[in-house]
Amino acid sequence: MTTPMPPSFGRVLWRLIRAQPFRYTAAIVLWTAIWTMPIIPGLIIAFFFDELAAGIETTTVTMIVVAMFAYAAGRSVMIFAGMRNHGSLLFRAAATMRRNLLVRLFELPGAAAVDETPGAVVSRCRDDVEHVLVPFVITVDLVGATVAGLVSFTLLWSIDPVITIVISIPVIIVAVVSNRTGGLVRRYRRQARTATEAITGYLGETFAAAQAVKVAGAEEPMIARFEELNEARKAMMVRDRTLTSVLEAVFRNTVNIGTGLILVMAAGRLTSSGAAGISIGEFALFVFLLHHVTEASYFIGVFIARAKQGSVSAERLAATMHGEPWQRVYERTELGLDGGTPPTVEPARAPEPFELLRVRGLTYLHPGTSNGISDVDLDIARGEFVVVTGRIGAGKTTLLRTILGLFPADAGTIEWNGQLVDDPATQLTPPYAAYTPQVPKLFSMSLEDNLVLGDIVDTRLMNQSIHIATMRHDIDLMPECLATMVGPRGVRLSGGQVQRSASARMLNRASQLLVLDDVSSALDVETEQQLWTRLSLARKDIAALVVSHRHAALARADEVIVMDRGRVVARGTAGDLQESSPEFRAIWEGALQAVSPECSPIPRSRR
Repeated sequence: MTTPMPPSFGRVLWRLIRAQPFRYTAAIVLWTAIWTMPIIPGLIIAFFFDELAAGIETTTVTMIVVAMFAYAAGRSVMIFAGMRNHGSLLFRAAATMRRNLLVRLFELPGAAAVDETPGAVVSRCRDDVEHVLVPFVITVDLVGATVAGLVSFTLLWSIDPVITIVISIPVIIVAVVSNRTGGLVRRYRRQARTATEAITGYLGETFAAAQAVKVAGAEEPMIARFEELNEARKAMMVRDRTLTSVLEAVFRNTVNIGTGLILVMAAGRLTSSGAAGISIGEFALFVFLLHHVTEASYFIGVFIARAKQGSVSAERLAATMHGEPWQRVYERTELGLDGGTPPTVEPARAPEPFELLRVRGLTYLHPGTSNGISDVDLDIARGEFVVVTGRIGAGKTTLLRTILGLFPADAGTIEWNGQLVDDPATQLTPPYAAYTPQVPKLFSMSLEDNLVLGDIVDTRLMNQSIHIATMRHDIDLMPECLATMVGPRGVRLSGGQVQRSASARMLNRASQLLVLDDVSSALDVETEQQLWTRLSLARKDIAALVVSHRHAALARADEVIVMDRGRVVARGTAGDLQESSPEFRAIWEGALQAVSPECSPIPRSRR
């Protein structure tokens, strides 16, 4: 799928402005005033020097002092208001972009559609958002500096048009340099961001699998790979930042050189009275205002360079939308930052009583492979306990994830109570269906927070879920019971506790169809028996679809579905299948092969 890209960075900026028009307008007004107000003390200084040459009175000095204090107080108030508004503008823009990216991530059909590493996604949500905002912020200063420069230019023109015209030379030089180097800036920034994303993704994956690395004794190769990526990133970042720094130095020095030449020209025409030349007061005003004129050219150059860099990040953010229009990144959204009662999520409408889930011809092949499921038929009625079993790689997990829409089906239909399910990823969620994956995910928060995941706490339902998942005894032994922090990915819990916690979370969603993927693999025999027994007793008005090869689950199944190479090869009760299905009999007797028959073992290398 071709990802739409922003046609221009100017349109990206316009989207950011449209999201907060009043705050942006306030920022422009406030910072234009902040940039322009220093012209006032310049005029006061010019008046002071001219009056000083003619003989100044005490009253005049007093008036000048009072005026300067009033100016300082007024500008301080403006700066305070400007910084407060500026901070809110910037934070809201960043929060809006990151929220929109997160919303889009939750819309995607499971892990199949997310081909970036978690580190890469984090890099885009953090770094690329910031890099888009930099030129957005600069526009405020650019407008203010430009207005102040134009006012100053007009005043200087009234003093000496020739010298004032010379002032425009740095602006022309900055514009030419910025235009000639724009392509190089974009290329260097793209390479630097790609290198940063690579190392961020590598670190994220390494931290998540630190134990596996240590057990494998692969610390040194992993560190060597990190150093390799870091060296590549360093080279790209040094080149990118060097170019940016050189350009900013060129912009600044061009302005400074022009300032020096202009001052030399003006000094040669300096007179005490201003007749046929420039008075002392006018010279002082010229020196004072010259900075405002040249500063505008500096901001023009910096903005062009940063906009080129920001356009690279804007393209990367657009790619993260996975086919959705790039404008969605910048759409105005409710952030709940204005105080008051935060918006509450309306509870999902209770569905009609569950009767039947019917699957016909369901097919899904993993991209670029011939592996997956093909032409699967399946019926699950209310109160039924259906177990899917098979060899490793037979397609059991793929079947569950395709039914739930986590993998987009290539063919087939899914019906809920006789109604076609068009979008299972959206429709087959609580309170319709709840899912516990093969590798459950817990978050670095309390056990209770992991069980409810932001939902309203129903004490009765919570206790029931904990009981069925056989977690009560474990919770009672924890130092803070349900308030116990489980650590990142649940590292403070055992493998069995993680699985049962995930099962309790699923049960706590009060859904009509429970989907469990091998959730008892880390449990001892007694605990496993309790889990399946309690789940069987609780499923009066609900159904359960389970992946397992364990006796405790198979023996309780109303129907066992045997899969091999992505197809259903047998179905029936465990007792019937022991007589009719050699494949099931091998599973029941424990002859489960880790390698599919079609796969040949990799030959050992000869020494």
